Parts: sequence; C-alpha cells; structure tokens
Amino acid sequence: MPRIILKGITWGHSRGITPLLAFAQRFSELYPDVEVTWKKRTLQEFADFPIEKLAEEYDLLIVDHPWVGCAAATGCVLPLDEHLPAPYLQDQLQHSVGQSHTSYIYNNHQWALAIDAATPVASYRADLLEQNGVAVPQSWEEVVALAKAGKVAVPAIPIDLLMNFYTFCIANGKKPFQDEEEVIDEETGIKSLQGMQAFYSLIDKRFFTHNPIAVAEVMSSTNDYWYCPFAYGYSNYARKGYAKHRLTYTDLVSMQGKKLQTTLGGTGLSVSAFSKNKEMALLFAEMIVSGQCQSTFYVEHGGQPGHRSAWTNTAANELTHHFFGNTLPALDRAYVRPRYNGYLHFQDMAGDPLQQYLLHGGNPVDVLQQMNHIYKHSIVKPQPAL
Repeated sequence: MPRIILKGITWGHSRGITPLLAFAQRFSELYPDVEVTWKKRTLQEFADFPIEKLAEEYDLLIVDHPWVGCAAATGCVLPLDEHLPAPYLQDQLQHSVGQSHTSYIYNNHQWALAIDAATPVASYRADLLEQNGVAVPQSWEEVVALAKAGKVAVPAIPIDLLMNFYTFCIANGKKPFQDEEEVIDEETGIKSLQGMQAFYSLIDKRFFTHNPIAVAEVMSSTNDYWYCPFAYGYSNYARKGYAKHRLTYTDLVSMQGKKLQTTLGGTGLSVSAFSKNKEMALLFAEMIVSGQCQSTFYVEHGGQPGHRSAWTNTAANELTHHFFGNTLPALDRAYVRPRYNGYLHFQDMAGDPLQQYLLHGGNPVDVLQQMNHIYKHSIVKPQPAL
C-alpha cells in the first residue's frame, strides 16, 4: 500500500482531468510509495467554493491566474520560487505561451506553474463551410454576415460575455482597468456595449446558457452552426474521434484592421502550503509541467499544455490538426486580467448586468455604472504594481 497519498483538485473536462489522471498513474509507477488522486469539480463549483479553503484539504490545486492576488494575501499555497530550481523556472519563463507563466507571478513570487494555456479563438466546421461554398471569415464584417444567416454559435453566459467585453474595449482602443474609479471610460464602454448588442442580437438565445464547452459540443454534434468567432479553445474537439464532427481552430478575425485581442485563460498548478507531503507534491508539479512531459505525454493524453514546446511540436500539431500552431498567435497577444485580491468578486458579478443588457436592452450608461459599482466594491485595498 502507498505510504503517501497526494490529493488533487481540478475541473471536470477531458482537457482538465484526463492528463492528470494519466500522469498520476505514471508517477505511482515511478514512485510506488506514492498515490496521487484527483477529484474533479465543475467550473461553477470552483467559483462557489474559495480555493484558499480547498488548499486546506488538497495537496495539488488547479487554479486560475486572477486568484494569485488572494494566494499572496493568504499564503495558502507555496511560493514556488522558494522551492523549485531557478533554472527550471527560467525554462518555464522562456517557454511561456503568451503571458501564461508570468500571469502566476504576483508580489514577486510564483504561485503556480502554467500547466494549461488557453484564450478565446475562432473555430469552425471546415466540412460545412466547404459544402456551402463559404470562406473562413477574416473580418468582423464577414462574421456579422454569417451571424445574420444564423450560422454563428458563441458562448454568452455572463463570465464569457465579460471576457468578450474586454476584447471589444481593446478593439475600440482602450484596455480596461486603467484606474480604480472605472472599469473603462464611458465613451469606449458605450461603444463596446453597443457593438456587442448589435452582434449578440443576431445570435440564437440558446447560447445565453452555453459556456465554451457547450458551444463546442453543439458545433461538433450537429450541423446547425458553422462558425464561432471567439470561445476558449479546446484542442480535444480538433482531435480525430473525440466528437462526432471535428472542429478546426484558427486565429481571430480583424476588427477595424487589427486582429482581435482576447482574454488569457488557462490554468496553473499550485501546491498547498498545508500539504503534509510538500516534497512529493512539488516533485509531481515539477515533472508534469516540464517541457519533456508537456510536449509529449501531457498533450497525448488530451491536455492543452502551458509549455510552449508543445505548441510548436510537430507531433502535437499533427495530433490536433494544427490547433496549437494555428492559435498560438492569439495566445501570444492575449490580454491578462487583473489579479488583485478581490478581482474575482468583480468577475463573478459584473457579467450579470452585461448579459441582461444584451438580452433585454436598456441604457448602456446604466450597465457601466453597475459594473463600476461592483469594481469599486471588489477593491479590497490598493495592490502593489507589478
């Protein structure tokens, strides 16, 4: 019987659980005295139960980078820069997918390793576009035309709408969260909200209950929708045999002459400060996020690695019909969300007035005021600039 049991907590999609389970089995073969178990939770369960509480029960935690401000404030996970070799962390930095690695640095400490990388990218059914003589959209105007034909699917639950609001703000010339008084200036905010309303009014209302996974499932299981302009990418759906119909992923279209810039996602792997077996937990983390594992074993078992070597790997791209190479430019320019201790309150709440506006209309100024109120309430205290 194993003398050491490491408990991990992750999210319940093949991309999030399968490679962890596979490597846990391999790790126990290499270290027979250790068993690594993984429990999966829904993304909503992660939002509803604070990770700082989960750290009291689990040795290994899959986290989202906006949470690192809380990690720094509570000290519930280990600062990995104090426990992992400097050359290893330097390799992670040099092989980051976009800002995935640095997104887990806060207050000069590394709170997680970028085990997974993602940002909203475009996806489509190549077979359906070809059958109907439609070219893959390259401009926002072409996306709108396809939406008017009823062939566009897009996630529209509050959290995804909020991430896309950031995208529209950037497309309109301003990045959000430039000061502590407002999320975005009124002129840019109104222009972005109105642009979103014009687009989402063309979208089937069913998608206001769909997250990116649900959208990918609809697109890959039916022939109703041909194209999605932005949803967090899942390389699983680009792989042969994963779904009924394979999706092709590509970079985003251009709006006003510039490629859209979406909001960085992905996940990090943290080690609990409460773990009674820190050395083994750290070893597991170090091994599974290494370039050697990420570019081979991890991606081969359904993972979407955070190590750049996987994204440029020929075999990984052949396995996923070039998902990694096609979408890497979008990852490299992705926008990093705020990470102050309290931001997650804003993220949990601010998408609701946005969704109500897109569903039912109203005054965009009122929406911005509601978002600004939530924003100010979320700021626990000024955070050091990084």
